[in-house]
Amino acid sequence: MYGFEALTFNVHGGYLEAIVRGYHSGLLTAADYNNLCQCETLDDIKMHLSATEYGSYLQNEPSPLHTTTIVEKCTLKLVDEYKHMLTQATEPLSTFLEYITYGHMIDNVVLIVTGTLHERDVQELLEKCHPLGMFDSIATLAVAQNMRELYRLVLVDTPLAPYFSECITSEDLDDMNIEIMRNTLYKAYLEDFYRFCQKLGGATAEIMSDLLAFEADRRAVNISINSIGTELTRDDRRKLYSNFGLLYPYGHEELAVCEDIDQVRAAMEKYPPYQSIFTKLSYGESQMLDKAFYEEEVKRLCLAFEQQFHYGVFFAYMRLREQEIRNLMWISECVAQNQKSRVHDSVVFIF
Repeated sequence: MYGFEALTFNVHGGYLEAIVRGYHSGLLTAADYNNLCQCETLDDIKMHLSATEYGSYLQNEPSPLHTTTIVEKCTLKLVDEYKHMLTQATEPLSTFLEYITYGHMIDNVVLIVTGTLHERDVQELLEKCHPLGMFDSIATLAVAQNMRELYRLVLVDTPLAPYFSECITSEDLDDMNIEIMRNTLYKAYLEDFYRFCQKLGGATAEIMSDLLAFEADRRAVNISINSIGTELTRDDRRKLYSNFGLLYPYGHEELAVCEDIDQVRAAMEKYPPYQSIFTKLSYGESQMLDKAFYEEEVKRLCLAFEQQFHYGVFFAYMRLREQEIRNLMWISECVAQNQKSRVHDSVVFIF
């Protein structure tokens, strides 16, 4: 029913779309970032943020401030906005909003399991978890010794349960297995989210297909680069790639056999949308790749707001706000460590 969303969308989605577009207008501007990059101390950053929508969240924080405090309070604002939207949403938007948090759940599971493996304190790990990815039984993850126990004792009652069917083994958890588990879960999650968006149809399906395909392709590239020089075989690598996206299936075949960053680059340059990303990098260089991908993602997310009557704006807003928090964390760290010359290295401007 593409093109007819305007007839019925506003019955259930109009109010929330207006809310999310209002939130979007409160994102920090290029002028804000320029001012933040001039700050000499974290208190200067707090003072500047007091004039933005973060002001009420930071106003009662005593000096001296820490980077973690700034990031925590900014994340709290995102969580409050998300919860407000979720409580107002009706089906199928409420399910769509829940899907957005599953990625954080996967990251939290991996964080707890990895931390436990390295004998870190569970309470300390829980404090580092993203609040959008919390669930009731998350603290009990620490008792699991292998994937099967992890599923049976904890995850069977969470939304991640269906995604675990592909990675249940009796192998003990070690760093390599945990990383494979993370990527297998992400693959299952992205494919499920993609199918859900296709079922919704219309502009939501069109816009979300593009955004999720980009995410799947980015993960495929990162998996390829990170598995160079490891014991991961070509078939194992191919199994971790999502079964959709611009690179599926022929790009995946090429990425699976790449043995260095320049071979990955050669494979990606055959695809015009990604060619522009790799032209920004020198040969043999992968450090700036994340920033180049983030910049491309931000462009695509901003374009989602150019169209009306679709759910893609909710996904786009959450991602843009998360990018803004990453920017604030980088700027705060550079200021705190007196590395102001590097402040522009990882800041991705949103407008």
